[in-house]
Amino acid sequence: MTKFMDVHHGMKGITAEQLEAVHNADLEQGKAEGVHFEHTWADPETGTVFCLSESPSAAAVRRVHERAGHAADEIHRVRLGL
Repeated sequence: MTKFMDVHHGMKGITAEQLEAVHNADLEQGKAEGVHFEHTWADPETGTVFCLSESPSAAAVRRVHERAGHAADEIHRVRLGL
């Protein structure tokens, strides 16, 4: 499987509880697509949320986020990491 980092904009003021709910929705919806969300980060001041996942494809990540109710603005394949 491939790692992907996706980015969501427009979540200004997101709380820890809301971030947890978003992440849990992704985890639940991801089961059907074989997508596993490993970690989620947020900056409430800018409204930017980042999600790291392992997935068969970027399209699967996109579908999961759309079904969970928060479409990704960007999805990037992660090819290298430390």
